[in-house]
Amino acid sequence: MSRTQSPTPDELVVSKDRRRLTLRYPGGEASELTAEFLRVISPSAEVQGHSPDQKVTVAGKRDVAISDIRPIGHYAVRIVFDDGHDSGLYTWSYLFRLGAEKDALWQAHLNDLAAKKLSR
Repeated sequence: MSRTQSPTPDELVVSKDRRRLTLRYPGGEASELTAEFLRVISPSAEVQGHSPDQKVTVAGKRDVAISDIRPIGHYAVRIVFDDGHDSGLYTWSYLFRLGAEKDALWQAHLNDLAAKKLSR
């Protein structure tokens, strides 16, 4: 499957320790995202702000876990984290993009933390 497409996953599996989410796509492709990554890159206005200059660098989420996943129509899920955050709607296209770009996005997050002298 081409990474330029944005399919709906066939299955979402939360690991037993609640710290990883695996998305399985048609054709057998899969993507694994950590709860920490999902939390700090949340699509919520609380994290992303209402413009790029308002984006918040979220720190201290190394041990965050996924409490629940709630479907939103046929296009997204709401991920509830054990720190109480649950305001992000993770569309299928956003989750697919996170899987495709996770290394670069994670490195950018780590760079932001370092620049602001914050810890995971």
